[in-house]
Amino acid sequence: MKKQVLISGASIAGLSLAYWLNHFGYAVTVIEISKGLRRGGSPIDVRGDALRVAEEMGILDKIRAKELVHTDEIVNADNETIVSFSINAQAEYSGDIEITRDDLVDILYENIPVGDVQLIFDNKIETITQHKDRVAVTFKKGAPREFDFVFGADGTHSSVRKLVFGEEEKYSKFFGAYFAIVEAPRLKAGTGAVIYREPGKLAALYPFKNVVNAFVVFRSPKLPYDYKNDAQHKQILKDNFKDSSWKIPEILDEMQHSNNLYFDEVCQIHMPAWTNGRVALVGDAAHTTGFPTGMGTSLAMQGASIIAHALHENEDYNIAFAKYNDTYRPFVESVQARITRGLNWLVPETEEGIQETIKRFL
Repeated sequence: MKKQVLISGASIAGLSLAYWLNHFGYAVTVIEISKGLRRGGSPIDVRGDALRVAEEMGILDKIRAKELVHTDEIVNADNETIVSFSINAQAEYSGDIEITRDDLVDILYENIPVGDVQLIFDNKIETITQHKDRVAVTFKKGAPREFDFVFGADGTHSSVRKLVFGEEEKYSKFFGAYFAIVEAPRLKAGTGAVIYREPGKLAALYPFKNVVNAFVVFRSPKLPYDYKNDAQHKQILKDNFKDSSWKIPEILDEMQHSNNLYFDEVCQIHMPAWTNGRVALVGDAAHTTGFPTGMGTSLAMQGASIIAHALHENEDYNIAFAKYNDTYRPFVESVQARITRGLNWLVPETEEGIQETIKRFL
């Protein structure tokens, strides 16, 4: 009989893990709180070993076919171009593939054989009770079930992590900034990203396909905010960008009227172990790196592959989970260490810092 596994989150990590565990003969169920695959978000990158993982999954050519190739620009308050650049032309990023999040999610979803994996939308885990040989799970909707393993692939604010490992505050490290993303259908942009910066603040418009995404970041001390409180997020953005220039007033107006605003703090998740008994965390749920590293997507795909292969290669899941924790951790921590550098490039705190980053492209 196939071993039964439950994955919380139809995310990049969750869909990648569903593919691998199904590939290795597990009976896979994926539960997702949203009513369908989550849409939106800014373009993302597939880098390093994640490209090898994509090739092993048979999806690398599909990812390449959806690659975004564009030239971006940094502008001043009068919308005059200061410098144009292409990230993928930089030696540091050679070989990386930028793709829209929606395209990658669709590719991962379509790569799972039809009927092999059960996907349950508009539902969530309520309780997790571990026993020696199984994990008992109850849901918001439907009857309780038992599984051999449960995986949390449900993001930075993981409910699986909270239920099994404890409150998020134990593991979250704040990096002095907040960000927001929204689709801005009334705003126009060219063919590439347009970036505007003031000391401690950034705003950008990212066009792709038939959509323009507006993105803002601001430096700030820790705020007492609830990541689920949309009205509070909008007020925080108004307060922090009220005196800003460029197209920021128009961006704020889009954010104030949106029903799909994403707002969060720039943080990382640091845990002493990503597994507890028969429960394991993957992707941002285990080790959020923060968007300034540009590696969240790649780590999600790599981590899913590593833990699935470890389970396949070791009959004792304790050995497999230990291998996942021990062998992957050094690389994850090396990526997490890049966040300050990334944040300082994106959102310098001084005008001098802004000018220094521009020199990189001159």
